Amino acid sequence: MLTALADATHTNCGGKAATLGLLLREGLPVPDGFVVPHGGERGVRVTRPLRAAVARELARLGDPVVAVRSSALNEDTADASAAGQYESVIGARGSAGVCEAIAACWSSANAARVNDYWSRATAGAGASFPGMGVLVQRVIGAEISGVMFTPQRPGEPTRIEAAWGLGLGVVGGTITPDTYEVAAVGSIRCTVGSKRTRIDLAPEHGGVVESAVAAEQQKARTLDDATTAILAELGHRIAEIQGGPQDVEWAVADGVIWVLQARPITASLPALRVSASPFPARALTGTPGSHGKVMGAARLVRGPSDFKAVRPGEIVICPYTDPAWTPLFTIAAGVVTETGGALSHAAIVAREYGIPAVLGVADALNRIENGHRIALDGTAGTITLL
Repeated sequence: MLTALADATHTNCGGKAATLGLLLREGLPVPDGFVVPHGGERGVRVTRPLRAAVARELARLGDPVVAVRSSALNEDTADASAAGQYESVIGARGSAGVCEAIAACWSSANAARVNDYWSRATAGAGASFPGMGVLVQRVIGAEISGVMFTPQRPGEPTRIEAAWGLGLGVVGGTITPDTYEVAAVGSIRCTVGSKRTRIDLAPEHGGVVESAVAAEQQKARTLDDATTAILAELGHRIAEIQGGPQDVEWAVADGVIWVLQARPITASLPALRVSASPFPARALTGTPGSHGKVMGAARLVRGPSDFKAVRPGEIVICPYTDPAWTPLFTIAAGVVTETGGALSHAAIVAREYGIPAVLGVADALNRIENGHRIALDGTAGTITLL
């Protein structure tokens, strides 16, 4: 009824679990866990036998706090990541809480954002749902977490984004992370992000909690050069095992680097903006997130209540985007966020959709007027007020 993570295959457990199972068998530091194999349909209920099996597996692991994540058969592929579209529950505790999280993952297959994503990813043809495994793993109480993109072509650098605490703020785009580039020759370049908040496990009641980061930590590097170099080497090994460039989620706890996820990179990543480059006088700058240039009217979107105001061809200006915002990407001509990095889920989806995006443009909602025509360059990381 349940499959040990080390035994997971794509056929019965989905891509996310299968990849982590392979890396675990290869001796890489992957948190232990188990998988609920897919049932081939949406909305499968958590049966009494499954509840009992989950309780036994949790007891075997020592009843830890766990992450419960989707592992659909159609996500984390070379053609479509479905980054952030299906549900994940971080910090679940006890068999009842874990079973509730498993049901939430299954139910997310019916979410409107998922249907919108696959409609766009399949050019409107739609896609039958092939089934979803659900991955249950021990949560790493991370001091530092982030995302790493291994080189997509020979000679290109490894790109790493990092922040304090769990990696939810990095993948969710709610913070502007530190960015590291490790060149093929080994040199390291770092740009320190603002990192104003962090997300950690809630110590008493399960789940996670967000808190402010002290001013001195906001300005401090999350990773030293030695750890950055080790991460890059780990990325190279994962890419070799997987046979191609990889998008890797990782965490550091007590000096140990853990691999939390690995999947193929689905679209070309823009190069980092060079600070010395000349820009137009009326340009705002941020992190290049998705290639392309577009001109259009700015539409300020501060939250879901503003979604209905967005018109096709407008450029969305927002604080950040999470999976619930994905439907906007089907009508917007471009995206600008106040926080986030190029390795966030929103940036990945923007690249897959082929719409320009610039991330981490500080105070963009106050610096750009609603309806003002702007020119967005997602490759250069600039927004020019026209």
